[in-house]
Amino acid sequence: MKPHSIKQLFTQYKMLALLIAVALIWAFFSWKTQGSFLTPRNLSNLLRQMSVTGILACGMVLVIIAGEIDLSIGSMLGLLGGIAAVLDVTQHWPLALNLAAVLGCGLVIGLLNGYLTAYRGIPSFIVGLGGMLAYRGVLLGITGGITIAPVSEPMVYLGQGYLPAAPGIVLGVGLFLLAAFLTWRARASRAQHGLPQTAPWADGLRLAVIGAVLYAFVQTLNGYEGIPLPVLLLLALLGLFSYITSQTVFGRRIYAVGSNMEATRLSGINVKAVKLWIFGIMGLMCALAGLINTGRLAAGSPSAGTFSELDAIAACFIGGTSMRGGSGTVYGALIGALVMASLDNGMSMLDVDTYWQMIVKGSILTLAVWVDVSTRAGRR
Repeated sequence: MKPHSIKQLFTQYKMLALLIAVALIWAFFSWKTQGSFLTPRNLSNLLRQMSVTGILACGMVLVIIAGEIDLSIGSMLGLLGGIAAVLDVTQHWPLALNLAAVLGCGLVIGLLNGYLTAYRGIPSFIVGLGGMLAYRGVLLGITGGITIAPVSEPMVYLGQGYLPAAPGIVLGVGLFLLAAFLTWRARASRAQHGLPQTAPWADGLRLAVIGAVLYAFVQTLNGYEGIPLPVLLLLALLGLFSYITSQTVFGRRIYAVGSNMEATRLSGINVKAVKLWIFGIMGLMCALAGLINTGRLAAGSPSAGTFSELDAIAACFIGGTSMRGGSGTVYGALIGALVMASLDNGMSMLDVDTYWQMIVKGSILTLAVWVDVSTRAGRR
C-alpha cells in the first residue's frame, strides 16, 4: 500500500484510531495498577477531572476551527471561578444569582477578546497572551492571593454532585432512543432525496455499539455513586455544540471562516461578527468550567486554571482539529480531553514524577500536530 493511501485511511478512521488509543491507554494503566484504574470509583473521578478540560475544549475547538487561538482561557477560568467563590463566601449571593453573574462576566470577557481580535485587528495570540497575564492579575487582586473557602453546599453540589442510579438508567435509555430516532430520520431523509443509503446492517451495528457503550457507561458509574453532574453537563454541551456545528448556518460559517476567510468575507458573510461570537461562547465555557472547578475544589484558588489552556488546546489537536483551521469536531476534542485526563489519572496513580508527566503530554501533543501536518500534506 502506498504511503499516501495509508495517510488517507488514517484520516478516514481517525476517530476510531483515537478510541483504540484510549482503550490501549486504559488497558495499560489497568495492568500496571492491578485493575485499580478501571474501578467504578476511579473512572468516576477520571470523568469528573476530564469535565473541566472538556468544557473548555468545547469552546476552544470553535476558536481553532475559525483559525484563531485563545491562550487566556486558563486565567479566565481561574478569575471566573474566583468571582463565584467571592460572591458565594463573602457576599452570600444565592446560587442562581451567582450563576447569572459569573456567566454574564464570562460572556463580557469573551466578547472583549473577540472585539480586540476581530474589530481592532490585534492577533488573537497576543490578545490571549495579554489576557493570560491580566486576568490572572485581577484574580490575585480580588482574592488577595489567598484561597476563598469554604463555598456553600449548593455550589459544592455543582462540582461534586451525582445523578442517582434510576434517573441515570432513564437517561441512558433516552440517549439510545434518541440515537435510534436520528438514525431513522437520516435514512428517511436520504430516501426522500434519492440519495444512496448505508446498509441496514451497518446502521444496526452502529446502534448496537452505541447501546453497549451507553450500558457500560451507566452501569459502571452507577457502580459507584451515579453519574457525576459535571459529566452530565459535558454530555449536554456535546449534543448542543455538535448540533450547532453540523446543523446550523452559524456552524457552517465557522468552518468557512477557518477554511478561507477572504473568500467567506467576499461571499457576504460578516466574518468579524462570527469571530466576535465565537470568543463570546468561549467566555461562557470558561465561566461554566470555573463554576464546576470551584464546586469540585469547594474553594476559589488564586492558582486555579494554571495550564488549563494548554490541556484544552492539546485536547483539540489530539482530537483531530487542524491547527490551520477549517476542520475539527467537538466529539473529537472531547475524546482528546479523555486521552489527556486518562494520562493524568493513570500516571498519578503510578506516582510518576511530575516532570515525566509533562514530557509525556508534551510529546503526545507534538505527535498529534505532526500527524495533522503529514496527513494534510499527503492530500495536497
